[in-house]
Amino acid sequence: EVQLVESGGGLVEPGGSLRLSCAASGFTISNYAMSWVRQAPGKGLELVSTIGSSGSWTNYADSVKGRFTISRDNAKNALYLQMNSLKPADTAVYYCTKTTDWGKPPPGQGTQVTVSS
Repeated sequence: EVQLVESGGGLVEPGGSLRLSCAASGFTISNYAMSWVRQAPGKGLELVSTIGSSGSWTNYADSVKGRFTISRDNAKNALYLQMNSLKPADTAVYYCTKTTDWGKPPPGQGTQVTVSS
């Protein structure tokens, strides 16, 4: 059974930082490009960032470019998202997913990120 468990969210002031983690089980992430997606209150899913299966390439939504960094540790079957210079507009539930599953409901529970003073 595929499981993705996100963690690391929380309440942070504007300008702060958080590091999200995603622990995968039931499949080997090294075989897949992986993505972080988010859903803000009352809005649809937004693709935040994607990383290739070996980590050799990444891409980012314009809204987070230069502030967020995606990374992976295939040996640990884990995915990460370092978020710096956070803005209130980054408030959302963040999910990790196989990039091939983008557009489908994320399998995990997600982790809440709230940026507020």
